[in-house]
Amino acid sequence: MPEVTSESSDESVIEAKGLTKRFGDFVATDQVSFSVRRGEVFGLLGPNGAGKSTTFKMLCGLLAPSAGRAAVMGIDLKASASRARQQLGYMAQKFSLYGNLTVAQNLDFFSGVYGLKGRPRTAKIAEMVEAFDLRRYLPVTSETLPLGFKQRLALACAIMHQPPVLFLDEPTSGVDPVTRREFWTHINGVVEKGVTVMVTTHFMDEAEYCDRLALVYRGQVIAAGTPDDLKEQAASEQTPEPSMEDAFIELVRRHDREVAHA
Repeated sequence: MPEVTSESSDESVIEAKGLTKRFGDFVATDQVSFSVRRGEVFGLLGPNGAGKSTTFKMLCGLLAPSAGRAAVMGIDLKASASRARQQLGYMAQKFSLYGNLTVAQNLDFFSGVYGLKGRPRTAKIAEMVEAFDLRRYLPVTSETLPLGFKQRLALACAIMHQPPVLFLDEPTSGVDPVTRREFWTHINGVVEKGVTVMVTTHFMDEAEYCDRLALVYRGQVIAAGTPDDLKEQAASEQTPEPSMEDAFIELVRRHDREVAHA
């Protein structure tokens, strides 16, 4: 089973070792292992139901693994989940802010939740308003925002406390390709400030934005590497230069054949 490892363990800020999650007889994730280097964008790529979000939630301390180890910034999530969560920002797959509160009220609430006070709190809110172009929407309830601005607000709230690690679970699900690319400019802006980003996606164009990827299928990591690595793994005489989608389909097919002949 492929394992994604960092070149230097000292640089690893996210670690999954043999992560397994069972719900009764159903195995949602099976022996998932990888590590993520400081300052990179690492993607979990796979179809819906593959086990990406389950893996994600174990690494965020939202789900306890049935077996294996998850750590963020060297903190074991099983032993110190609350301390580990202080080191990360989290943006859920579905809009998870308070829809009946205005944009301004959401920013104020989450800045308080993250312990910001006084002038630093005021300054951080102003910074988020400017960075994500939210000023015209400050008096608007978040449930009525256009989807692209809902995402901006959710990301602003997730990074309010300047976490060193940011988890994004299907952050652009349901939006058009133009809005998706625009949102990634904001993600790249966060990365430029030294934040490590882990993202789940089933969009092939988003996979290209990642520094490295783990291809998750039926609860397992079946291939791993940079986008170019995965394309190279999938190349054949018939398709010498596969697209990301071609590579995804081919690697899944190979895995299914191996399982069938095992």
